[in-house]
Amino acid sequence: MPARSNISELSALVHTLVKWSALGGFVGVVSGSASAVFLLSLTWATSFQANHSWLLFLLPVAGIGISLVYSNWGKSVEGGQNLLLETIHNPEAAIPFRMAPLILLSTIVTHLFGGSAGREGTAVQMGGTLATLAKGLFRLSNSDHRILIMSGISGGFGSVFGTPLAGTVFGIEAITVGRLSYEALIPCFVASVIGDIVCRSLGVHHTHLTVNTIPVLSSKVWLAIGVASALFASCSRLFIGATRFVANLSQQFIKPDWMRPFVGGVILIGLTLSVHSRDYNGLSLGLISQSFTPQGVLLGAFALKILFTAVTLGTGFKGGEVTPLFCIGATSGAAFAQITGQPTAFFAALGFVAIFAGAANTPLASTLLGIELFGAQMAVPIAAACIISYILSGHRGIYQSQQIHTTKSQSVQISQGLELRKVGLDSLKIHRHGIGRILARRRKNR
Repeated sequence: MPARSNISELSALVHTLVKWSALGGFVGVVSGSASAVFLLSLTWATSFQANHSWLLFLLPVAGIGISLVYSNWGKSVEGGQNLLLETIHNPEAAIPFRMAPLILLSTIVTHLFGGSAGREGTAVQMGGTLATLAKGLFRLSNSDHRILIMSGISGGFGSVFGTPLAGTVFGIEAITVGRLSYEALIPCFVASVIGDIVCRSLGVHHTHLTVNTIPVLSSKVWLAIGVASALFASCSRLFIGATRFVANLSQQFIKPDWMRPFVGGVILIGLTLSVHSRDYNGLSLGLISQSFTPQGVLLGAFALKILFTAVTLGTGFKGGEVTPLFCIGATSGAAFAQITGQPTAFFAALGFVAIFAGAANTPLASTLLGIELFGAQMAVPIAAACIISYILSGHRGIYQSQQIHTTKSQSVQISQGLELRKVGLDSLKIHRHGIGRILARRRKNR
């Protein structure tokens, strides 16, 4: 290659590195600042709710307030994170700035009055919305706008959990099932790292979980990991199905729309009183921490958390799904360990990340998340659990606007670019191979 071509190529590469590092830094500052405000507010709301337990009985009224606010001022942003993904797939679309303050306030209200929801969705939506500010400020193209939103997702995720590497990969992996969007690698990395730094510098402290006992990876332990990972995949499918079921049921039978969160709030009050515990309200961080102790948790704790969260999100309250998924994973892992006599914290850690991998279709981001949270010595079993859960969770997910690029099996055919919300029996084509084909042929001959 001529020297002039080498210089031109190098100049273009340097320009790309500088441009996207600067833009990623901008996104990191705004998303990290927004996450800090959100997390500090959420800490206050959680503490205030714990000290004023009577607030739970106002949850139905709070639900009406959230519904009326969105029906009057937030119709265009009700899609939440799915709206971000749709805008990435169609970068000419616009994300209204009101998404950031509306999701911030509604999530705080949900937690203040005892709803069961997470925090990742809020941070990601704020990060993605604020990232679009750079499009107008710097007169960027639609293709650049797409990358900016992805970096906002990374900045929000990395800063809210204190996991910059997982945040980086989440921004380029969560968009499309089976494909990494490397064109956004630089700004996603910079935004996630800067966002984490800014968030921590503003006084946010993240919860640390410890795995003290890591078993020797014998054939017996590997078998247990495989069985547990299949169960984690089942839990992710159950969570997705339960949330959709509640949402469809409430939309079909509860009218007008503002009554949906009211009824959901009443149900949550009843559930809380029936279990005689507040462990399943809010983020359930105490339940997660308990899952990592030798005594473990109630064997059915994961099912109760699924129920509480499905009712909360399915009836119209706001918040993320990921922290509840962490809780469901940790409690189901602890329950599996208690039944099988395996190390409790070890399997709680595997469940913590594996259910997220299956539900969000992000095995690589989930693996890095586990390594950043639990240490490099957990890398291999965490990767195995995340991969198995990702494969067995099927072609469904918590982000309905994810598009399928590559199916999870060569025996399954789905039109490329189809959104998860449109995947159904009529869009799935299953090809039998090997034993399956032989058994099918034998049934036909009979």
